[in-house]
Amino acid sequence: MSSLDITAATVDPALLDLPWHLPLEEWPAENIAALPKGLSRHTVRFAHLSDHVIAIKETLPELAKREYDMLKNLVKLDVPCVEPFAIINNRATTDGEPLLSVLITRHLKFSLPYRAMWSQGLRPDTAKRLVDALALLLVRLHIAGFFWGDVSLSNTLFRRDAGAFAAYLVDAETGHLYDSGLSNGQRENDLEIARVNIAGELMDLIASGHAAPGVDAVATSERIVAKYRELWTELTGIETFEAKDRWKINRRVDRLNELGFDIEELAIKTDDKGLTVKIQPKVVDAGHHARRLIRLTGLDVEENQARRLLNDLDQYRIDNPRPGADEEVLAHEWLSRYFEPVVTSIPKEMSGRLEPAEIYHQVLEHRWYMSEEQGRDVPVNEAVTDYINNVLANRRDEATYLSPPTELITLPTAIPSGTIVVAEDDDEVDWRDLV
Repeated sequence: MSSLDITAATVDPALLDLPWHLPLEEWPAENIAALPKGLSRHTVRFAHLSDHVIAIKETLPELAKREYDMLKNLVKLDVPCVEPFAIINNRATTDGEPLLSVLITRHLKFSLPYRAMWSQGLRPDTAKRLVDALALLLVRLHIAGFFWGDVSLSNTLFRRDAGAFAAYLVDAETGHLYDSGLSNGQRENDLEIARVNIAGELMDLIASGHAAPGVDAVATSERIVAKYRELWTELTGIETFEAKDRWKINRRVDRLNELGFDIEELAIKTDDKGLTVKIQPKVVDAGHHARRLIRLTGLDVEENQARRLLNDLDQYRIDNPRPGADEEVLAHEWLSRYFEPVVTSIPKEMSGRLEPAEIYHQVLEHRWYMSEEQGRDVPVNEAVTDYINNVLANRRDEATYLSPPTELITLPTAIPSGTIVVAEDDDEVDWRDLV
């Protein structure tokens, strides 16, 4: 048997213990992590490695190397995507038969593929939020100069983000990164691919009876076009106004911050007479609230979660006025007096059901509803106890949503041309409690 050729971002000797001499389809159950998996043109499996989970995709050597390098570049650009872990070439069976190379990425914890969510009847409103999250991801990719070439729900993972979703790119196999940025034609091409693929994916679910009543495949797919154009215009569009209305500059910056973006450069031009002003953001960077929160507290969370936690932190500062007090000091007090007691009060057996930031957000929401219902200001401790007993206790850990792993099946291919014919595990998953 030939020796393996491994290129890895992180050294983990346990990588050598996995059965690389077997095709992924034949891996034993003890190596497989039963997690929900999206659609892929390749064979994909989740596997246990040391104290975490990795996603393994069989592909050609040149494609594995190209996608590995592309994901590394996207990570450097701080674009939401899965983290590349390793490439393994020169695989062979014990009889010397060559096997495909594999691309390994880290599993994105608490993430959900769209099909696992939709297959049990996801609500139309939640479908819209997923598409909105994908639209924002596409805008961020295009701003970074990345042409995806295969935009779809299947190539995306979603994480809960304080009532919304955050989208992450999973498959970068068809992508290209351009230093000079994308042309309008390239952006429009990606947008049309997204519209067609999303419509096809939803039509497939509706035809199979796995979509909730009220899901409109065409309207939902067209929503990404409208949402994308709205975001792109807000982030990159030129705005003209009279010189006396210079306050509109701050208003534009505030709107971008509210969307979660920072401006690193702003182009401001006046006409020859100084009567009108044109402004245009030159460089925008996502994660405005997340960066502020991690600077103040060290918490690294999704953007909407950060926005929610910062609102609570700012309210703490209002309720505990201390002229001249350093912002970081007050943030540390909030972290130790509010956030950490809530998170640490969650029983150990329930700690894996949601991310800490999402739990804190949900406790705040739960407390607000309790206060409204009872007509009083419900103490935090009381809200936490009620949340644990009546909400969190009814959730299951991620892995328990899945039936035992099954063999690969070929899905129906009643989808428009331009989308991918795929295969996936036939896992029965009920995600309604999660959304």
